[in-house]
Amino acid sequence: MSNEINSSNCNHNCEGCSASCGERTAESLKIEPHAKSRIGHIIGIVSGKGGVGKSFVASLLASELQRRGFRTAVLDGDITGPSMAKVFGVTEKMYGDGELAYPAVTKSGIQVVSANMLLERDDQPVIWRGPIVAGMIRQFYQEVYWDDVDYMVVDMPPGTSDVPLTVFQSLPLDGIIVVASPQELVGMVVEKAINMANMMNIPLLGLVENMSYVECGQCGNRINIFGESHIDEIAGKYGIPVLAKIPMREGYAQAGDEGTIEDLEVPEIKAVANAVTKAA
Repeated sequence: MSNEINSSNCNHNCEGCSASCGERTAESLKIEPHAKSRIGHIIGIVSGKGGVGKSFVASLLASELQRRGFRTAVLDGDITGPSMAKVFGVTEKMYGDGELAYPAVTKSGIQVVSANMLLERDDQPVIWRGPIVAGMIRQFYQEVYWDDVDYMVVDMPPGTSDVPLTVFQSLPLDGIIVVASPQELVGMVVEKAINMANMMNIPLLGLVENMSYVECGQCGNRINIFGESHIDEIAGKYGIPVLAKIPMREGYAQAGDEGTIEDLEVPEIKAVANAVTKAA
């Protein structure tokens, strides 16, 4: 049976429609923020799997862009594993005026929206199916008042399932950054994330390797806790840059736990911010 649709029966709402027709283009799936919002550039932070520090890199990048004088926002797209409110020390819940919801604003001025800001308790699980999670991401983008944002950093859910697909299709991303750790297993899933971005025609700004090594406090030698890195090999294969190799340093985990990520100085993140502003 043909999957074509008669134009007379089309409601011109491409989202959720499986038909193939002339109107069904990549751009037709993009959504717009609310008319009162302004969002300049959108950067997605992606990982092929969880546990590699994607949220850590996203929060560092937003903090660095804010320090440079840009108005920055963070949309926590990891709905079932939200962490952005925690790392930025946000404790208030989201509120609305009947028309729009409003983000929290951190001490340095970063606008933040995260699923935990909707829950009664931080330890309350989000037990939602994929379509509901995807719909929540769209609502965060469309039904929140984003106040004159220069750069929005989207902490995307890990993997290549329907929720990351929704972000790729719905939000007008200026580019993505893929975060990995050095394990050989991670190399395989990194390539999946890269290939997904290529298939979706999303610009890939580069790779960031987190937990890359530990520096010996006595001799300064680098210790490869997770074995030899494969990030340069993967980057060379796909012709994309390695933007940073972030080591494991004392105080990094503590800053996230205490909600003081904005105070953390991570020299390697500057090159990531340079790549973002250059691309934009």
